[in-house]
Formats: sequence, structure tokens, C-alpha cells
Amino acid sequence: MKIALASAAALAAALALAAPAQAQRTARCAVASSGSSWTGPCLFSAERGGSFSIRRRDGRAFPGGATSISVAIAGSEADVRGLTRDGINSRWGMASRDRRDRACWRGSDFRVCAY
Repeated sequence: MKIALASAAALAAALALAAPAQAQRTARCAVASSGSSWTGPCLFSAERGGSFSIRRRDGRAFPGGATSISVAIAGSEADVRGLTRDGINSRWGMASRDRRDRACWRGSDFRVCAY
């Protein structure tokens, strides 16, 4: 019995380590870039330290051409990047958290929000 309990505990620990850190969830997103904007359902993946990435649920590109946008938070700023269908990883630039809407990050010519 003790061996079975120890084996079950070891299996549970191994499965917990093998599981992804955060599963994707559906969120509402708003992205503005290149003079256009989009708001709608997106797939949100949380990462460490509040960082996150988003993709449109319909698989289409966001304004600016990216199919995936990552917001890597470091302190009070975030490095925002977009990944295109062709695998081009473009740096959108540094962003600051919007003072009025804390779910948003604003750069010099873009805005990314996830709710």
C-alpha cells in the first residue's frame, strides 16, 4: 500500500512538472497599429511576471500584420513584438502600461490590450 501511494505521488508530481505553465484562455483583446485597430476575441497565454502573448481566435492577422503578439514585461515597461505567418519576429518597441486602462500597454505608435 505504501509503495502504491508513493508511486501515485511520484506520478502526480511528474505530471505537474510536464504540464504547461499556463493554458491559453479566451479573452477580449484590442490592438491598434499601423493606423488601424481591431477588437475581438483572442487566445491569451499568461507568462511569468505578468508577461503574455495573444493571438486572434479566427487565426487572422492583427493590424500591423502579426498573427501573434508578445508583451514581455520588465519592471514598469514592456518589450512588444509581433510574429508574422512567415515567421518574421518584428520588434514593435517598448511600451508603458496605460494609466487609464491597466489592461493596456501603449507604445509610440501602437496599443495592445487584453481583458
